[in-house]
Amino acid sequence: MDTLKLKYGCNPNQTNAFISCPERLPITVLNGRPGYINLLDALNGWQLVRDLKKATSLAAAASFKHVSPAGAAVALELDETERKMYMVSQKASLSPVATAYVRARGADRMSSFGDFIALSDTCDLSCAKMINREVSDGVIAPDYTDDALRLLKTKRKGSYCVLQIDSSWEPPREETRTVFGITFTQDHNSFIPSDRDFTNIVTKRRDLPEWARRDLTVALVALKYTQSNSVCYAFRGQTIGVGAGQQSRIHCTRLAGNKADLWLLRHHEKVLSLPFLSGLSRNDRDNVIEQYLADEREEDIVAGWQDYFTEKPAEMDREEKKAYLAAARGISLASDAFFPFRDNIDRAARSGVSYVSEPGGSLRDDAVIQAADEHDMTMFFTGVRLFHH
Repeated sequence: MDTLKLKYGCNPNQTNAFISCPERLPITVLNGRPGYINLLDALNGWQLVRDLKKATSLAAAASFKHVSPAGAAVALELDETERKMYMVSQKASLSPVATAYVRARGADRMSSFGDFIALSDTCDLSCAKMINREVSDGVIAPDYTDDALRLLKTKRKGSYCVLQIDSSWEPPREETRTVFGITFTQDHNSFIPSDRDFTNIVTKRRDLPEWARRDLTVALVALKYTQSNSVCYAFRGQTIGVGAGQQSRIHCTRLAGNKADLWLLRHHEKVLSLPFLSGLSRNDRDNVIEQYLADEREEDIVAGWQDYFTEKPAEMDREEKKAYLAAARGISLASDAFFPFRDNIDRAARSGVSYVSEPGGSLRDDAVIQAADEHDMTMFFTGVRLFHH
C-alpha cells in the first residue's frame, strides 16, 4: 500500500489526512505539500485535461476551484483582443500548453483566484511564466522542463505545490468512496464525447460546424468533472461560463450565462481601453472590471475612481451592454442533465447560444425543442447524463 500524508483534510481541524493506493501512487510531489482539497482539484483537473486531449488532440488546461472547473480550454492561438483581455503581451511567445492555460485562467478570472491548475502536456518555461504571475495553489502535469520547474519552485516563497502525474496510469474500473462509514462503489465514468454524440439532432436547424463541435466537446468534458447540477457555455475552444452545484437547473443556466456575459463584455472597447493606473495589480484590475460591468455596481468605482484610473472612465449603461450582447452568436451550451423547462433555452438565447447539447428525456422535451427552434438553435440529445458528486 503506497500512501502520502497530507497537510490536512478538508479543513485544518481534520488532521489525520492521507491518500493511498493498493499498488503505487501515480503522483509525485516535486515541491510543496498538498492538502486534501488540492488533490481533489488536481486529480479531477488531470482527468478533465486528459479527456480533452483525447477528444480533440489539442493541448488542454484547466483551472480548478473547490472541485469544479472555473475554466477549461484547448490550445487555440490567442488573437489580439484576447491577449488584451488576458493581459498577455502581444510579443509574448506562448507554447500550445501555455496558450491553453491562459485561456482556462481567463475564462473566469475572479473564480480562478487561488486555483489548482491541470495541464495535459509538459509544462515548459513559457507556461510556467504565465502561471508564476497568477495567485494559485498548485499545478499538476505529466512532466516539467528543468527551467519551468526551477521557476515554479520559487513561487509562494518556495511552498508552491508542484505535482507530477504518471500519464500512463489508468484507474481501476470500479471506484469507491466512504461516507459516514459506508462505502459506495460504482464503475468509473469513461464517457468521452465522440462523433456518435452529435448525431441525434432534434431541431429544425441542423448545421454543426467543426468549431462548434469542438466547443461542445469542451463543454461536455468540463461538465463531466463539475459538481452537479451543472451547465457550461463555451466558445473558441474554452469554457466561458460554468454554473456548478445548483439545485435548480435554471439557476445553473443563469449563473453560467451571467459569467458568459461578463466574458463577452470584456471584449468591448470600453473595457479594453479602461485607463488603469500603472502599477495596479492584475487582481485589482479584474475586481475593478467586474464592478465596472456589474448592473448593480458598487459606488466606490465611480466615487473613488482616482484609486484605479488616470481619468474617470466612460460609463457603460445597461442598455449599451444589452445591445452588445444581443449581437453575440455562435456560443455553445451543454447541460449535464435534461432541461426540464424551456426557460433554460430562453435564458441561453440572451447570451448568443446557437448550439445546445443535453441528454434529453424530459417530459417537456417537446417544449424545449420548440424553444430552440424559435431561437434558431441546433440542439442535440446525447442520451448521456453527466452528474458528478
